[in-house]
Amino acid sequence: MASTPLSVEQNEGLQPDDGKSTIRVILADSQAIFRAGLRKIFALEDDIRVVGQAETVAQTVAAVQKFSADILIFEAALTTSPADAVSDLLRQNVTCRLVVVLQEPDQEMTLELFRRGAHSIVSREVEPELLVDCLRKVAGGEPWLESRAIAWVLDAFRNQGLRPTGSRSKVQLTPKESLIVSCVTQGMKNKEIALRVGTTEQVVKNYLRKVYDKLGVADRLELALYCLNHRVVHNEVPPTPAEPTNGAAPAASAAAASGSNS
Repeated sequence: MASTPLSVEQNEGLQPDDGKSTIRVILADSQAIFRAGLRKIFALEDDIRVVGQAETVAQTVAAVQKFSADILIFEAALTTSPADAVSDLLRQNVTCRLVVVLQEPDQEMTLELFRRGAHSIVSREVEPELLVDCLRKVAGGEPWLESRAIAWVLDAFRNQGLRPTGSRSKVQLTPKESLIVSCVTQGMKNKEIALRVGTTEQVVKNYLRKVYDKLGVADRLELALYCLNHRVVHNEVPPTPAEPTNGAAPAASAAAASGSNS
């Protein structure tokens, strides 16, 4: 049976009358029924529009070159080397964000795809409303993970065996910032970090806000993903001090002190 050619929505390129930003999506999946299902789901959303489809890697490459899209939903099973395909597709279109669909949850593949630049990895069993939320988050520049994948990312730091061998980030953290980030990547809460470092929870929050600004991340998850890709810190936990001190307090005044984001 001949391959289905690339297709595009008739109203491709139009914007909603209310001026709301449209999330333009390319569907790349070998199963026509899965593509049809996604189109039906997205048709119910005012801000999501499918602009193109593909069912092979070659068609996918052509689609990202031809269509102006915000997100590519890419089936990992289209190729025997999904991670390499992700790298290639991102080189083809640096502005298109990738949501990779796995046949079933896979910890090793999830981590590797994120290292290669995928913005989200979901399994075929993902609930429709979660996928819609995923697209909106990714279109806004945020990574999106299912809850089990978040645990896998944190486990990657605890186990240390999955850290990449690439060069370190050019962003330099102070020793205190590095210690706090190291604690975060091991799943410690602010209260626990404060006890280990010998300061207060508020000071820890201030340091984290300053680190977020330095690295261009928004929260703990993005920080973990950034560290996973860039080897920002060694995963070392400082010894518990004999007694807490407030020595870090002056440094906190230099950090952004507004709010209490953790």
